[in-house]
Amino acid sequence: MPMLDELMPWGAAPLRWGRGWVLSPDAASLKRRWDALLKAEGVARDALFGCTRARTPRSAVAALPGQSTGTGRFVREDGRCPEPVRVLHGPFDEQWLIPDHRLIDTARPELWRVADERQLFVVEQGYGAGLATVVSAVLPDGRSPAGRPGRIRPLYRRPGGVEPNIAPGLLTALGARYGQDPSAEDLVAWCVATAESSAAGCVVPLPADPQAWRSGVELGRRMVEIQLRGARGGARPRLPGGRRPYVRSAVPARPDAIGYDADEEVLSLGDGRISPVPREAWDFEVAGVRVLELWFARRTAAAEPGTLEAIRPAAWPQEWTSELLELITVLALLAELRDQQRELKVGPEITRDELTGVLPPPAAARRPASVLDRQEEGPEGQLALL
Repeated sequence: MPMLDELMPWGAAPLRWGRGWVLSPDAASLKRRWDALLKAEGVARDALFGCTRARTPRSAVAALPGQSTGTGRFVREDGRCPEPVRVLHGPFDEQWLIPDHRLIDTARPELWRVADERQLFVVEQGYGAGLATVVSAVLPDGRSPAGRPGRIRPLYRRPGGVEPNIAPGLLTALGARYGQDPSAEDLVAWCVATAESSAAGCVVPLPADPQAWRSGVELGRRMVEIQLRGARGGARPRLPGGRRPYVRSAVPARPDAIGYDADEEVLSLGDGRISPVPREAWDFEVAGVRVLELWFARRTAAAEPGTLEAIRPAAWPQEWTSELLELITVLALLAELRDQQRELKVGPEITRDELTGVLPPPAAARRPASVLDRQEEGPEGQLALL
């Protein structure tokens, strides 16, 4: 079977933050961390910053594409915190990030250049149980909960939904087989519905039967819409009436544990209660890790006192509960589609011989496009040369 790496040739390795305090489930904590860092001086600021070989407060760094942040050395910074932006931290966990290149070890600027309201990112999840890929409308960091990250593959190579990141000639070849030209989003939908993880990477069967293709694309489009949670003009995910999760008992200020009662379909967060929560949502795993447990742990795990990570909400914010209800809905809806995934019959597959001249893709398709649609500020305020 072809590899996703061949069908969508351009991909980037995961982002590396280098320091955990630049990322948070709530935006307000990031601004408080920024202020605390600026108040510190000398050795104390270096300690809070978390110096690495890639970044220190004295590093000279260009601005992130599309972000209007400072490019002077951070050691001289005295301004306000840049407005946090939404990112995907691992599968299904949307958090907030300070979008300042001076604070990030490896930010993958080529991905920031093509991130806009038309973009869609496909993220390989590495070898393990659960979904082989997830999709996101916001920039993903590409991290895997099992520590085996794959690559981040944008659907488009340029801003504005221009130049699909698809092997040249592939859509034309598939169109000749299926009797109508598929779109780049059709191919992504097919990949989401049928991709499988392997030790060698993410593999994708291509059906010879047009009806199998149409069925898989239809299923994949539903899976993509659920994961995008209303982005790109789609509908927000909702379970049918009577099956929607509600807060039955308020989440306490500091919930200390998460648990699940399968008989009552109740999710507990300390003394808080949410129901009904389908067993399939609780058991939902990616790369062998239960999604709901990981989501909760990232918001409640103890932080080392005196660090910037220790600056966090004093009590459980109401927006976290709303996000949890939506996450439960997303996982439940995706779980409902698993039987359809298993029952999807690929049938006879298109052979590699039939794709001669298309696969493998040319080397140029594996490199990012030259995006020169805006000026980018380099270190110390100088124009960056691209």
